[in-house]
Order: sequence, then C-alpha cells, then structure tokens
Amino acid sequence: MKPKLLLSMMAAFALLAAACSGSDSAGTDTGESSGTDTGESSGGESAGGGGLAVDIEAMVAADLDNCEPAPSGDPIVVGMAMDFSEVSGFVDAPGSALVPHVADLINCIGGVNGSPIEVRVEDVGGDAVTAGVAAETLLDAGAKFIIGPPFADFALPIVQASGGEVAMFVAASTEPTLADIDNNSYLVSFDDRGQSTAAAEWALEQGFTRGFVFTQPGPYTGVNPDVFAEVFEAGGGEIVSTQTYVWAADTDFSAQVAELSGVLEGNEVFFSAALGFQVTALRGQLEGAGFDDITYMGTDAMDATGIQFEDNNEGIVHTPHTNIVAGDLNDKLLASYTAATGEELESRGFMPLYVDSLLMGLQGIVDCGCTDTAGIGSAVAALDGFEGMSGLITYAGTNGIPPKAVPIVQIVDGADKLIDTK
Repeated sequence: MKPKLLLSMMAAFALLAAACSGSDSAGTDTGESSGTDTGESSGGESAGGGGLAVDIEAMVAADLDNCEPAPSGDPIVVGMAMDFSEVSGFVDAPGSALVPHVADLINCIGGVNGSPIEVRVEDVGGDAVTAGVAAETLLDAGAKFIIGPPFADFALPIVQASGGEVAMFVAASTEPTLADIDNNSYLVSFDDRGQSTAAAEWALEQGFTRGFVFTQPGPYTGVNPDVFAEVFEAGGGEIVSTQTYVWAADTDFSAQVAELSGVLEGNEVFFSAALGFQVTALRGQLEGAGFDDITYMGTDAMDATGIQFEDNNEGIVHTPHTNIVAGDLNDKLLASYTAATGEELESRGFMPLYVDSLLMGLQGIVDCGCTDTAGIGSAVAALDGFEGMSGLITYAGTNGIPPKAVPIVQIVDGADKLIDTK
C-alpha cells in the first residue's frame, strides 16, 4: 500500500467518524447477488419496462479501436461532483477517472437510445461552499443526474443546490443519513448497520458463542461494534468484553490486552471498525499473551486501509464492498482502463460503486422514457433488482439504502477469498 494512499484513507475515515450517524438502514439481503458473489453481472433487466439501458457484458468487452458508428443523438450529460482532497480523493480520484472510460465504452457500443454519454467532472475541493458551486456548474451544464462525494459535509450541499430535483448517487459512502429518497439521494453500497449485521450473523453461523469488541464511542467507530454486539447477543452469543481505543491512532494495546487476559478463553471472535494496521497490531500483542486462536473481523475500513498488505493478516475476515477475482467482469473492466490509459486504478474494490452509479442513472433515463431530471429521479426510486457491477440493487420500497448483499471475505494465503455472502 502506498503511504500517501494510506494517509488519505485514514483522513477519509477520520472524517467519516466525525460526520456519520448511527441511524438504522433498510437491512441486508440474505440472498446471494450475482454481482457481489462472483464479480460477474448479467446486466439484469429494466425494472421500469423500458428495456436494458446498457448491456454490461458488451460494455466491458468493447474494443475502443473498433467501435460501432458513433451515436448521433443529443448527449446525455452526467455530472460528477468529486472531492480530490485527501479527505476522499483516494476513492473519488480513481472513480472519476474510471467513469469517463466506461462512458467511452458505452458510446463505443452505440450509446444509450442512440445518444452519447458525456461525463463532466467538478472538484468540490474538500469544501462545502465549493461543493454547492460545483453542483450548480454541473446543473447549468445540463447534468441529468450527479455522482457525488462520500461524506455528508460535501454531499448535502449538492442536494441543497439541486433542491432535491436531481438524482444523486453517493457512490462510496456507507453513511445512512445521506440516503433520502424524497430528496433524490441514494447510497450505492450497503450501510454501516448492514455490514456489521452481516458480520455478526456470519460469526454466529460459525458457532462462535463468545466475542469481544473494540469501540471508540460515536458514529462509525462506535456504531459498527454496537450493532455487531446487538446482533451477536440477540443470536445467543455473549460479548465478554468491550474495550475502548483511539481509532486510527493506537497501536499499543498493552492495557487492553492485560484486561482481556483475565476474561478471554482463546476461542472468541473479535470485531471492530479499526483500521487494518491496528487489527494486526492487536493480534500480535494478544498472540504474545498466548491467545493464538482468536478470529478477527472488521468492516470496510480494513479493505480501505490495505489489510491485504499487512503482515500477520492470515485468516482475518472483513466486509469489502465488492469481491473482485481474476477474470470476472470487474477485473476485466479495470484491465480495460489500464489498457486504454497505461495506468492502474487504486481502491479497486470501490470502483464498481462508481460504475453502478452511472449505470443506474442511465437506467432511470431509459425506464422513464424521458430526459427531465424529475422523471429520471422517479424512475431511479423505482429500481427493483438492478444487476450492476457491485451486486443487486433495489431502491423501490426503501429510503434510498439498497438492501444489498454483503460479501464476507477472509485473507487466505495472503489474498482475499470470498467465504460467504449475507
């Protein structure tokens, strides 16, 4: 993991810990999803009866050196209000690079309804005022929908600037308060309650009856372990210890280990929203105290901060947004970008969320048979069973949080391996 990227991720999650809320979500899907399970997606069917906006497999396979005749209709303008600062640049920068490439691929296979896709990107600059200005610039340019930044400080001014009349996809956020279907604001991923519920359910299914959590009271860092403990205990498990720590900072857990030594039996499951290097540090110190058989679990923070690159990571379980494996559609799409640009994108697991934001906005246009933003927003709100690059997504009957499948991934032989989907 590159040091600059790791620092950016830490800054991003620090903002999340300060800004996000612990409100409940629509829950998690208990079935398997064709996109999350294997990384493959068939493209699905249009929920609104307007036909499939984009054939995903054809899009991924498009040869930019051998395209169909260029679409000649009026361009469909897609707005991206992205934060390139260290707060969320680790996802928004690669996301805003990939989406225009995907638009090129779609245009290469004929566009949407004979119209080309035109992506316009504005930098919100890590500032709420700038975010509002960026949104107005995109709206003035005719954006039919907007892909927004992942944190409330910058996403909410975009909703305000549009008056809730333009659909906004908050691509990389798990923040439940950013979802508001009445104001046309949508999460693309599962939310915090969803991922922690999935983790607890998996732990119970493995037969764990004892667990312990690390928490920093407050949003994200406190909500995730709280939800895990709630679900674990409701399922018959026991949380034998709740330890506090300083999130994104502590690596010396000697005080916690001393206290845990008096209550652990060595057969527990551990859960927190800690960063990857913190979990491996704790593991090493508990192993030094003789506890070698504990199973360690964590949230999307583990994936974002590079648990795959940490020493002593074998067996650690976490909940990334997508499970990308060699040769699946997501892997092929990212390889297509590299072939076209000569660059490899970072934060790979987050990239399908940006692509799905684009695809669902285009599906809204096809389903409503219109180009007015209000009609598009209504069609997006009615999406039911949309098969995207990151899994199955439904907004109908929700508040804008898709009841999305959560991949359960374990580090096996130094690499992610999908072991379950909740």
